[in-house]
Amino acid sequence: MIDSLLDAIWPRRCAVCGRPADRPGRHVCSECLMRIPFIPAKGCCAVCGRDVEGQSEEFLCEDCIGPNAPRFDRAASAVRFEGVAREMLLGYKFNSRLYLRADFADWIEGAVRARLDTAAIDVVLPMPLTTFHRMDRGYNQSGYLADELGRRFERKVRNDVLKRVGRPSRQAELHEDERRENVKGTIAVVNAQYVCGRTVLVVDDVMTTGSTLSECAKVLKEAGAGRVWCATLARSLHT
Repeated sequence: MIDSLLDAIWPRRCAVCGRPADRPGRHVCSECLMRIPFIPAKGCCAVCGRDVEGQSEEFLCEDCIGPNAPRFDRAASAVRFEGVAREMLLGYKFNSRLYLRADFADWIEGAVRARLDTAAIDVVLPMPLTTFHRMDRGYNQSGYLADELGRRFERKVRNDVLKRVGRPSRQAELHEDERRENVKGTIAVVNAQYVCGRTVLVVDDVMTTGSTLSECAKVLKEAGAGRVWCATLARSLHT
């Protein structure tokens, strides 16, 4: 009711087409919502959540088999990092378009509920930023998503467990093997008592190779976490 009243006083505009938004409290209209490249709930890798056209059942992709398999137990992503979804996410991540977080939280919540047992989640952790990125942006985009999921799942969000250490190169500039090496030793766990023996949900904005999320899972399990699940807004398939 409050969203509807506010929309009547200050009409929202769709972040995609610019026309008046027709969904209370949201910034993507019903028509443009159909343009979002959502990842299907079925036919995905049982570990990383990668979808493959033509698949209708869970499977294990080649990246999740062998010595370089991710250390997390399961992951869910809401949309493909392409088209209008990519443009919106970049605006949210780099240009302070934080008003999009309610729409994004809807999408990521749906993906998590479809792939993970939300009742089994004990604690939600946002992917931490480096000090430089935190100072440069002024906010942690993954933190807002984690806060929304914590509220919706009625779970505690801990911002004081995962910490960035060292000075890694930018992941976007590296190939898969380089990404894996680049993140080693760059994430630490503090206050391990909050994750010991628990099922942890780590929230991030985009997964590409999964190297950073895998490093998070590695250090969390070394600190005593039982299971580590991951949720990302988008999935960018690497080649």
